[in-house]
Amino acid sequence: METARTIQSILQDKSLDQDLQMIAGKVFAGQRISEAEGITLFEKGSLSYLGALANFIREKRHGDRTYFNRNFHIEPTNVCLYTCTFCSYSRLIKQRSDGWEYSLEEIMDIVRAYDGKPVTEVHIVGGVLPQYDVPFYEELFQTIKAHRPDLHVKALTPVEFHYIFKKAKISYEEGMARMQAAGLDSMPGGGAEIFHPEIRDQIAGGKCTGEQWLRIHEIWHELGGRSNATMLYGHIESFAHRVDHLEQLRKLQDKTGGFQTFIPLKFRNKDNQMSHIEESTVIEDLRNYAISRIYLDNFDHIKAYWPMIGRSTAQLSLAFGVNDIDGTIDDTTKIYSMAGSEEQTPALSTEELVNLIRRVGRQPIERDTLYGVIQDYTDHQFAADTQFKGYVSLPVVNK
Repeated sequence: METARTIQSILQDKSLDQDLQMIAGKVFAGQRISEAEGITLFEKGSLSYLGALANFIREKRHGDRTYFNRNFHIEPTNVCLYTCTFCSYSRLIKQRSDGWEYSLEEIMDIVRAYDGKPVTEVHIVGGVLPQYDVPFYEELFQTIKAHRPDLHVKALTPVEFHYIFKKAKISYEEGMARMQAAGLDSMPGGGAEIFHPEIRDQIAGGKCTGEQWLRIHEIWHELGGRSNATMLYGHIESFAHRVDHLEQLRKLQDKTGGFQTFIPLKFRNKDNQMSHIEESTVIEDLRNYAISRIYLDNFDHIKAYWPMIGRSTAQLSLAFGVNDIDGTIDDTTKIYSMAGSEEQTPALSTEELVNLIRRVGRQPIERDTLYGVIQDYTDHQFAADTQFKGYVSLPVVNK
């Protein structure tokens, strides 16, 4: 294996920093690195060194297999009670006229727009408002499942769950059981930001704490559910804060095994209260992907969210530990386009996603949400008259 030979050459490099050489030895032997070693990687690891280690792990686990799915997003509202300083997406109550607030029927209009289309997942997250409460989401999930039982409902972050359960005066345990009974299939990873209160209080004050975020995922895992995890990086946090975040995720995964995928989320600085902070470079983005892959030895998958970082960087990330680039999206999310992402209308057809993966020598695999293989596109030839382009006319609601 070429990547194994690369690691061997690193181990034999006498000029390499001794700490980095020791970490490389651990990675090659399949041993866990410590928090201190995680910080060392951020402080000392070159792009080529980190890429070699991360790609070794990626190919050992997945070979060239690179996953994507056919999905669409629904964002019920961008009006929110919270005032996160990094957010370009939400509108406060006093700016309500600038936002949108979909009714249940309007959300179902979006779901019905995909009738007959080969999508497998609907991803639902949005702002926090009183009318989007426990009964609302129970009815929404039930209605989606009644309409299209095979559609996987991946919905709501602990930020939303914490608020609606507190408002309903019910425990996390009761609330998550009710969501599962209503039709919730899995949880996305949003709302994690940075767990450490030193940073979280500054950028996301008032939202659920890091401990509460982790606890809601833990309860969901105890119910047999799967979920994802994220980290918002590249703003006011230090390398130590990033490693602390990764360590807390790794500890919970040791306990429950319920996380599927880790998605590093890049801070974008357009039109928010942190616009004065310079964004991380592509090199730092790739280093962060690589270190995440090295550190999270008990996570199966690392995902690059292409609407956030752009298609070119997503392609590059596949050599830095990433083995998933999300899905077709179909221009149904505004969270990162409103924050200044290169992808202002994020939508890719299945053919475009497959070709994006193929062009960097990887093997495109369409998956369902739980990583069941739907189709291997390695040698697939697309027929122009039969492929699903991934674009449908969606309702536009302005209130």
